[in-house]
Amino acid sequence: MMILDRRGFLRGAASSVAVAGMAGAALPAAAQTGSKKMKPTAQDALLVIDVQNCFTPGGSLAVKEGDQIIPLINRLAGAFEHVILTQDWHTPGHVSFASSHAGKKPFEAIQLPYGTQVLWPDHCVQGTAGAELHKDLRIPHAELIIRKGYRKQMDSYSAFYEADGKTPTGLTGYLRDRGLKQVFLAGLATDFCVAWSAMDARKAGFGALVIEDACRGIDADGSLAKAWKDMLGAGVKRIQSADVEA
Repeated sequence: MMILDRRGFLRGAASSVAVAGMAGAALPAAAQTGSKKMKPTAQDALLVIDVQNCFTPGGSLAVKEGDQIIPLINRLAGAFEHVILTQDWHTPGHVSFASSHAGKKPFEAIQLPYGTQVLWPDHCVQGTAGAELHKDLRIPHAELIIRKGYRKQMDSYSAFYEADGKTPTGLTGYLRDRGLKQVFLAGLATDFCVAWSAMDARKAGFGALVIEDACRGIDADGSLAKAWKDMLGAGVKRIQSADVEA
């Protein structure tokens, strides 16, 4: 099962993370890579993952160079009629915080009812400045913000399902109701929330393309290479921003 593979990855990554995985239906024609640029259609959506203060330089769980992708994301967003943003949105004392477990330190792993959980520094607490979208993110036509990880006893990396792999965020229904067939993904971090979201998009039957240079990864002990292997194995397409007609 893909969720077991991802839990195994998290277990292996836990000891070395230091902030400095369903094939589906064939992809629509617009997703095919080649010499011609892809022009987003009315059935495509740009999914911008967790471009928040806590995950950018100066934040409590910062991804290296996480702020450098923002101008590119802003430019890419202009090519899409449909843009959806996500926010990590944890309660105080969230189960994923090391501070919630006596004697535990950030980046250790524990077992919870839904599987292996990496323990993180406190981050993206509801209503705090760290949870806010980065001030330089300028996508006024974004249609929806999906907040995830707000259940105190369960973490969430994916924009589609919580960490148990079955509790929905509502994004699947939204995309289907709007007639959207495919998502392009950008944001933070490539090997965690972006990868889980991309693989779960495939699991839900959507096309998924990750815009590599519009993401940044943590890359803990080979986690980035493993995430790409898992994504490609799930039918996710790996593209560059230059492949998109913006």
